[in-house]
Amino acid sequence: MSDQVSTGSAGDPHESVAVVVVTFNRADLLVRMLDGLVAQTRRPDAVIVVDNASTDHTHDVLDRYAGLELQRIRLETNTGGAGGFHAGVEAAYGHGFDRIWLVDDDVVPAPDCLAVLMAQDEACLMCVREDLRGHLVEKAAIDFDLTRPWSIRPKRASVETAYGERSRMPARVELDVVAFEGFLVRREVVAAIGLPDDSFFIFYDDVDFAFRARRAGYHIWAIRDAILVRQLEFDQQYALATWKGYYMYRNLFAVHFRYGTNPLVRAKPYVIAAVVTALSPIRGGRAEARNVLTAVRDARGMRGLPTRR
Repeated sequence: MSDQVSTGSAGDPHESVAVVVVTFNRADLLVRMLDGLVAQTRRPDAVIVVDNASTDHTHDVLDRYAGLELQRIRLETNTGGAGGFHAGVEAAYGHGFDRIWLVDDDVVPAPDCLAVLMAQDEACLMCVREDLRGHLVEKAAIDFDLTRPWSIRPKRASVETAYGERSRMPARVELDVVAFEGFLVRREVVAAIGLPDDSFFIFYDDVDFAFRARRAGYHIWAIRDAILVRQLEFDQQYALATWKGYYMYRNLFAVHFRYGTNPLVRAKPYVIAAVVTALSPIRGGRAEARNVLTAVRDARGMRGLPTRR
């Protein structure tokens, strides 16, 4: 493996690729996603759908797509996106596929999306997402900073904030972190760094994987012309007093503990927890205070990196 940035020359046309789709109780969205895979000009060699114990009509939907070389993994419990991608990547790697394309159930790729990605001779590639109106909504960070202890939010710039419109982007943009919505990875990366960490459950599992890949010397590229359409609006304003808030705090803290470059950055979760708790009488309330205190405690147990396969 080389640390040199490649020129983006054409990839090996004989490489195989499996798509890993994780779904949970969103059968109607899953239909649009699978229809998008059917329409690809470069058809995937397999589609591995990880069903996180859905209770809707997901099973009936999957019965209609046998022509996609569909493989099903039905989990007994909901393991979250992190657990689903862990299981799906493990299966794709075990089957020997050269590349693995990670997508969620609420996105639809443009017909040439996979072909555009497969033409790139890079180990880590990311689609560039837009909304249903064609507006650029790619949140993947081009600057995710864990060096400055005074920076409350580590994401300092994303593709969306840096360029505003797809037409203003260069053909390739280097990323610090990715989203598991259109991330294409070569099997050599999985061999080098291991599987997605299922202990995250939801949120930041993709950030963690990107950090491990970059630490191993890989570059990650967003490909402007690989278009992925998001079917739902982004809503990052999760109620921090809910169960989702717990995971948002815990996993953000775990990333700081694992990848903070100095002791002050690694101490930032304790400062955040103290501030949130102190302000809880006027914002967030007791529920958020409980979340953040539990999160910082539990994140300490996630400081170690997952064991490589």
